[in-house]
Amino acid sequence: MIPRTLFSDEHEIFRATVGRLLDEECVPHHESWEEQGHIDRAAWLKAGEQGLLCPTVPEEYGGLGTDFLYNVVVDEEIARRGLSGIGWGLHSDIVAPYIVNYGSAEMKRRFLPKMISGEMIGAIAMTEPGAGSDLQGVKTTAVRDGDHYVINGSKTFITNGYLADLVIVVAKTDPAGGAKGTSLILVEAGTPGFSKGRKLKKVGMKAQDTSELFFEDVRVPCANLIGEEGMGFVYLMQELPQERLTVGISAVAGAEAILAQTVAYVKERKAFGKPVAAFQNSQFKLAEMDSELTAMRVFIDRCIELHLQGKLDVPTVAKSKLLSTDLQCKIIDECVQLHGGYGYMWEYPVARAWADARVQRIYAGTNEVMKVIISRALLG
Repeated sequence: MIPRTLFSDEHEIFRATVGRLLDEECVPHHESWEEQGHIDRAAWLKAGEQGLLCPTVPEEYGGLGTDFLYNVVVDEEIARRGLSGIGWGLHSDIVAPYIVNYGSAEMKRRFLPKMISGEMIGAIAMTEPGAGSDLQGVKTTAVRDGDHYVINGSKTFITNGYLADLVIVVAKTDPAGGAKGTSLILVEAGTPGFSKGRKLKKVGMKAQDTSELFFEDVRVPCANLIGEEGMGFVYLMQELPQERLTVGISAVAGAEAILAQTVAYVKERKAFGKPVAAFQNSQFKLAEMDSELTAMRVFIDRCIELHLQGKLDVPTVAKSKLLSTDLQCKIIDECVQLHGGYGYMWEYPVARAWADARVQRIYAGTNEVMKVIISRALLG
């Protein structure tokens, strides 16, 4: 791989800190987390102690006030270790920015310090049984009643949903208003009428906390409204590019790690009396994968640079999400093949990575939706 120039010495010192915490506090427990369907709260608190959660949040609210590269470091190190159960990226890269960018001063003072410490786990509830990538199709309602909203509806496939202490709920405050009738409202765990369903059993990402959420006459203060009423869809469109970029970041880092493991494996594994790496097919496959990943790494790093400069546009980030996740799935599938039968065994990281990677082409907007975005930009 070509040298990367994005990161300073301070970023790399932080990377070492992240790596140590993950190796000591997460890697040894990931298998048990897969069995229980979520990571332990203790890991969240450890991450908070080390400054791994919400590092970009301004210092006045307890954050480090760093640039987005610190989030990138955390996302990459988690992906490289195959720790797909850890929902820190969604908490830091996706949930916190809504509060930082659109929340009231009181909302920031109330919630951000606990999100930074890991005492409060954040989630965002967009997807519903009948509405996924089509956010305008959301049916959950939030009806104004005096100085409260009354929320009714259900959500599904919610990352961090089972453990969540704080959920951003995408709801219709004006069902007849289309996109302009959508608002974002914070709901705390324990609020009467708010309940959590089962931990969903997924094909991959088995340690990731994914749950159904239900809202039955849930009353929350109007002060829990994020930003302005009816502006929810606009806020979602403004923040989704960062979410899609983080998907691409993890896709490339995860694929790079599996490719490196596969290179080591084929050097050791023998077939027909010689290492698998000695066969031209293996050499050509590895050369192709390494070349494609190098090109993708350059593109993703350029997208990160543009994002830091506030210049990353929606079609470009859609391209990054589309291409990186397609490539991730392609490369890991090839790596499974090079492992032979062992590549299909759950105890091998490549098998877990193969199962985990597939959803990358679905969430944060399906890759088909990415193609719609790109084509609209092309055709006008």
